[in-house]
Amino acid sequence: MVSPIRTNYTEGESAMCRRTFFQGAGLLLGFAMTGARTEPVFAARTSQVTENEVMGTFAPNGFIRISPTGVVTLIIPMIEMGQGVYTSLSMLLAEELEVKLDQIQVQHAPPNDALYVNSIIGIQNTGGSASVRAFWTPLRQAGAVGRGLLIAAAAKRWNVDPATCRAKEGVVFDAPGSKELSYGELANAAAKLTVPPAAKVKLKDPNEFTLIGTRAKRLDSAIKVDGRALYGIDARLPGMRVAAVAIAPVLGGKAKALDEKAALAVKGVRQVVNIDEAVAVLADHMGAAKKGLEAAAIAWEDGPNGKVSSADIVKQLEEESKNPGAVARKVGDVGKAIAEAAQRVDAIYQVPFLAHAAMEPMNCTVHLQKDRCDIWVGTQAPTITQAQVAELTRLPMDAIKIHNHLIGGGFGRRLEADGTILAVKIAKHVDGPVKVIWSREEDIQHDMYRPYYLDRLSAGLDAAGKPVAWMHRIAGSSVMARYYPPYFKDGLDPDAIEAAAEPPYALPNVHVDFVRVEPTGVRTSWWRGVGPTHNVFVVESFIDELAHAAKQDPVAYRKGLLGHNPRALAVLSLAAEKAGWGAPLPARHGRGISVQFAYGSYTSQVAEVEVAANGSVKVKRIVCAIDCGMYVNPDTIEAQIQGGTLFGLTAALHGSITFKDGRVEQSNFDSYLPMRIDEVPVVDTHLVKNAEAPGGVGEAPTAIVSAAVTNAIFAATGKRLRSLPVDTNLLKSSS
Repeated sequence: MVSPIRTNYTEGESAMCRRTFFQGAGLLLGFAMTGARTEPVFAARTSQVTENEVMGTFAPNGFIRISPTGVVTLIIPMIEMGQGVYTSLSMLLAEELEVKLDQIQVQHAPPNDALYVNSIIGIQNTGGSASVRAFWTPLRQAGAVGRGLLIAAAAKRWNVDPATCRAKEGVVFDAPGSKELSYGELANAAAKLTVPPAAKVKLKDPNEFTLIGTRAKRLDSAIKVDGRALYGIDARLPGMRVAAVAIAPVLGGKAKALDEKAALAVKGVRQVVNIDEAVAVLADHMGAAKKGLEAAAIAWEDGPNGKVSSADIVKQLEEESKNPGAVARKVGDVGKAIAEAAQRVDAIYQVPFLAHAAMEPMNCTVHLQKDRCDIWVGTQAPTITQAQVAELTRLPMDAIKIHNHLIGGGFGRRLEADGTILAVKIAKHVDGPVKVIWSREEDIQHDMYRPYYLDRLSAGLDAAGKPVAWMHRIAGSSVMARYYPPYFKDGLDPDAIEAAAEPPYALPNVHVDFVRVEPTGVRTSWWRGVGPTHNVFVVESFIDELAHAAKQDPVAYRKGLLGHNPRALAVLSLAAEKAGWGAPLPARHGRGISVQFAYGSYTSQVAEVEVAANGSVKVKRIVCAIDCGMYVNPDTIEAQIQGGTLFGLTAALHGSITFKDGRVEQSNFDSYLPMRIDEVPVVDTHLVKNAEAPGGVGEAPTAIVSAAVTNAIFAATGKRLRSLPVDTNLLKSSS
């Protein structure tokens, strides 16, 4: 069996040598992601196809190669960072192509937005829980076309009707089953056949699926267990130096003094590079580089942001959130409805800055030469990275070679190119390749953080406790305005308002707006979801407040508002049932529920917690019901639910980045706490099976868990938490 993922690149070789790929023998299939093309989206070619011809003819977004040995190679732009996407997407192809999963080999795609655009996001980008959603149809279409061409090639050789032939496990059989030809034997002949138009591609009915929906083993498990898997941090090149880096502790600061002589005196240290905002010490190995960096005794100049503090940032949000924002949704007359309501409820919610703290710290290996720049890195956004490096080096785009790798945790951090840009700036002063590795302290203190948000909410209830008005103002940074400027229109960030502008409930009068507030001296970015990770906490907590004000059970109250939304109602009911909602609990134990529609999926969670007399919180159990439409691999989904839940739970219980004198106060896992193993609850996952289009999974549990937990804390203690992380001092028993 071939290794399913190829990650061991040598100097001067691209992630996939595209010219070699296009000219290789066998069947080459290209397919379009958007479905908007008028010409056929597939094309089979002869073995001699130039890159320019392929790109100029139909500009596909992904490719499949079937070699004469029968190996199917899927070159795919979605990056594997632990979510199992290479297995899931390979399953889509294998299902329609009629091959076994272990016959598929996956290679990382080179950066190319024209070929590899993620149709949901708009660029070549792994994020937004969009991989299966974007590739669900195109990869299946590609497999179906490939199967049809291979069957046609066999039928032509046997001089029989293709309709009488069938394919299974990479082999085509005639009607009696007396003749057979492998895909490898048929590849070149199939490549010469006329490709049917996309409209004539017949996909399997879901009832015919034999692989999609089954618990398939992940393709990358073996190489991760036995150590063959290579991440960006594993890059090794001849003559490579390793660099430890210190970045100015205040954004906009720079080094004003350092002892270069002392650093060079450390055994193994070869060079010191000062690029103002950072200092790198290059050595034969990381140990020497770190010692040299310490010996350099760098003194920093803070610059204009040396007085930034969390208190000032919150004060700015409080003041600016009093002003009207860009309207995200307006239905009815909220002011009139609140004024006439039998009861009014008001609240202010806050969520903090959050770091990513992926297990693989930021790293990048660069070899900058006169006419090219080779980069070995794990990135979620290869084309953005390539473009920014081209701008920095003034080299043409095709001279920037991105050798993408497996990622040891992305969570949105590696959607940013800042780590690569820093490494290239250092490489400008280095003769030969250099690997730049951030320490954990640099990683946490120079992250691009999930924004701090402050939300103001008001609701009016009628005499029966039913909401007749809903007002929600979101104040915070806009990641979208910086990262995807065309998507930021009329003052609205579509991500910042997701799950808030369209809550799943029936609300007759609604006003939701957004106030953009950019904090001084802080960089914000994506964080395993952004908008829903704060909006679901706010909306679901406030709905719980309304249920309490109406003196109704939180589940029953929500059900009364979800009659128009059967999928949301179904996951809510399922989660409540599986969690034993309503069953008695001991004192200071409680259950809390939340429900959301985000990333194309409906999710509900019930948390069961115990709050000790000293205020400490123990989450005992999480029950999750998810309707993500037609699912591919239940094992992957369950793993994503577990991992995403714990990621979100870590933030709810512990996560907060704070600033003092322009500096991040947290530095490592002793001050920016991950969940410890004794804190981890049981996570039960229940999948709703249906024929709806696939939804996203990876970020859904991260967004929903915090509200379930804080609602459970309220049920246990009667104390409402409107800010995160959980403040145990507020939960101490007075008895």
